[in-house]
Amino acid sequence: MNLSIAMPAMVNNTVPPSPPGLSNASTEGSLNNWNKTLMEFRAVSPEIQGMLLSTFHLGAFLASIPSGYLAGKFRAKHLVGTATFVSSVLNLFIPLVAEAGVVLFSILRIVQGVAEVTILTSQYLIWVKWAPPLEMNQLITIAISGSMLGSLTVLLVSGFLCETLGWLFFYVFGGISCACSCLWFSLVYDDPKKHPFISASERDYIVRSLAQQDCLPDQPLSVKSMIKSLTFWSVLVTQFTTHWYFHVLMAFLLMYINSVLQVDLDSGYLSALLFGVGFIFIILGGLLADFLLSRKILTLFVIRKLFTAVGVLVPSVFSVLLPWVSSSFGTAVAFLGLCMASSSFCQLGALVNFMDIATCRRQKEAYTCFLKGLSVVFANLSGVISPAVSGYFIGQDPEIGRRNIFLLLAAVNICGLVFYLVFSQVEVQDWAREYTFTHL
Repeated sequence: MNLSIAMPAMVNNTVPPSPPGLSNASTEGSLNNWNKTLMEFRAVSPEIQGMLLSTFHLGAFLASIPSGYLAGKFRAKHLVGTATFVSSVLNLFIPLVAEAGVVLFSILRIVQGVAEVTILTSQYLIWVKWAPPLEMNQLITIAISGSMLGSLTVLLVSGFLCETLGWLFFYVFGGISCACSCLWFSLVYDDPKKHPFISASERDYIVRSLAQQDCLPDQPLSVKSMIKSLTFWSVLVTQFTTHWYFHVLMAFLLMYINSVLQVDLDSGYLSALLFGVGFIFIILGGLLADFLLSRKILTLFVIRKLFTAVGVLVPSVFSVLLPWVSSSFGTAVAFLGLCMASSSFCQLGALVNFMDIATCRRQKEAYTCFLKGLSVVFANLSGVISPAVSGYFIGQDPEIGRRNIFLLLAAVNICGLVFYLVFSQVEVQDWAREYTFTHL
C-alpha cells in the first residue's frame, strides 16, 4: 500500500517542500533524490507503473504453496519473524533500488511478495497450538484485524509523509517494521509449554483444551483424496469469490470516492474511516462467534455458514444499490460502511474454515498451512481477473460499467456462497485424518 500511495505522488506531484525542523543535509539529499526519481517515473508508461505494482502479487502467487509447505516444516516463529524482517529491510532499500531501474525494482517487489505471503500462510500455525477451540475465532480475528489497522494508519499518514519527507517516507515504515520483527522474536513462542512468562494455570488450560493430534511418521499426503473432496473445494471456491469482492473494492474504492463522490483524496480520511469500520467489526465478529459457541447457542457448523452468508449477502446487496444512491453523499458513505462492516464477517466463516477441516500431521507440520497456501493461490487468482474485468467494463462506459461491476461482483459472490453452503463442513476430513491417532 505504501507504493500504491507513493507512485501517484511520484507521477503527479512536484518535489515536496522541506518541512520545518527537517531542513538538514540528510533531508535535503532525500528530497533531491525524490525529485530526480519523480522525473524518471513520469517518463514511465502507465503500463510499466501497473507492472511495478503487480510484481508484488506475482511473488505472492508463486510462493503461496511453497510457503505453506515450509510452514509445516519449520517453526512458525522463525518463519514469520524472518519474513517480516526481510520485507522490512527491503522496504528501506526501495529508494535506492528505484533509482537503479525498473528491473531491479521489480525483483525487489517480487521478493517482498514472497516474504509477505510467507507471513500470511505461516501465522496460522501459531494458533494450532495456542488457540483453545472456544477462543479461536476472537484470537484469529484480532490478529487479522492488524491488517485493517495497518491500512487505516497508512491511509491517514502516508500522504502527508510522502509530500513532506520524500524518500524518508519509506524509511519511517521500514524502520517501524524492523522494530516489530525484533519484538516478534523476543515475545512470541511456538508452543505455550515453552513460554516463560505465562502462568502455569493458563498454560495448563491451553494444553488441556487442545486435542493433540499426530500422525504416524513418513506417511504421504493423500492428495488424490483431498482433490476429490467437495469440502476442500468449497473452501477454495469461496476464497476466490470473496476475494473477488475485496480486490474490486481495493482497486476501485479510491477512484469511486474521488470521481463519483467528489471527495479529495489527499487526506485519505474517508478511506481510513471505512477501514476503521472493518477493523472494529472484524474484532466484534470474533467475540460474537465465540460467545455463541461457548454458550452453545449455535454450533460451529451453523456459525461458519451464517457468518459467511451475512458476509456475502449484505455487501452484495448494498454494492448493487450503490450506483443508484451516489447522488447522496451520506447514503453512499453509509452503504460503503455497511459493506466493509458486513464483509468482515466472512473472516469468521469460509475464510477460516480451512482450520476446521485440517489437522496436524506432526508437531511441526500441519495441513492447515498447506491449505492456506492453496487458498492464497485462489485469492490471488481472483486479484488478477477481477480488476481486469472491472477495468474493461469501466472502459466501455464509466457509469454503466460501475453498475455492471457491482452486479457481476454480487453474482460471483452469491455463486460462491451457494457452493459453500451446500458442501462445506467443519469436521476434520478423512484425507486429513488418515494415519492419525489422538492422545490427551
